[in-house]
Amino acid sequence: MATVTGERVIESADDRPQATSGRTARILAPLTIGVALLLGWEWLVRANGIPPYILPAPSAVGAELVASWHTLWPSMLVTLKIAALALSAAIIGGGGLALLCSLSKWVELSLLPYAVVLQVTPVVSIAPLILIYVDNTLTAVVLCAWIVAFFPILSNTMLGLDSADHNLRNLFELYQASRWQTLRLLRMPSALPYFLGGLKIAGGLSLIGAVVAEYVAGTAGTGTGLAFRVLEAQYRLNIPRMFAGLLILALLGVAIYLTFSWLAWLLLHRWHESAVRREN
Repeated sequence: MATVTGERVIESADDRPQATSGRTARILAPLTIGVALLLGWEWLVRANGIPPYILPAPSAVGAELVASWHTLWPSMLVTLKIAALALSAAIIGGGGLALLCSLSKWVELSLLPYAVVLQVTPVVSIAPLILIYVDNTLTAVVLCAWIVAFFPILSNTMLGLDSADHNLRNLFELYQASRWQTLRLLRMPSALPYFLGGLKIAGGLSLIGAVVAEYVAGTAGTGTGLAFRVLEAQYRLNIPRMFAGLLILALLGVAIYLTFSWLAWLLLHRWHESAVRREN
């Protein structure tokens, strides 16, 4: 049972084993499914004698991952650098434009339609043009990834800024708070959960944008990112290395998502309902 003292919720000893059991289940349930799928995949390949250039077994992918780590690791760092730069630019650009739109309706009416056009245009269709007109390949690839990651930050932050309680807004107006004080003390804290939700989405999209841009750049023989290594393995019919590269990309995406989920919990768990842990 849990008791309430003032504004604090104190867990009793009976709640702690239940909370521990819930956390263990959240880890063991997907882990069990994953191990079962890998074992079934391994059995399917071995039982049917499927050659590795058609479908490699998980053991072959793991062996190739170890053997090619000296090649895949630097390429992974390049892809991670591109995604990080694109996400940083998306946070600055999307968050900054959302603040400007919240302060000026004319800015929102003038610039938001172009942001929507940028979002709905497939990046794979404009990436070749960007690579042609931008001399620096790294800058061009980062720009492509930024286009994908920009809009979730912008739209979620704008939604959060507009979601502040209207009663509290009226209270700020009653006390004659300035527009900057209302933004800093009311609207920005209200927008934080929305911004962090957009950050989790944009983190994965920045990696996807980096991979797409690297594929386009890789067709011209430039770039050494992880996507280029996957493309290179495909051309050489080294399918185990191709799977190893895809595995690293998937793990990178999961790591990015978990990192921002932890950051959201760290910033919100003391005061916002979206991050409060509810133990049954």
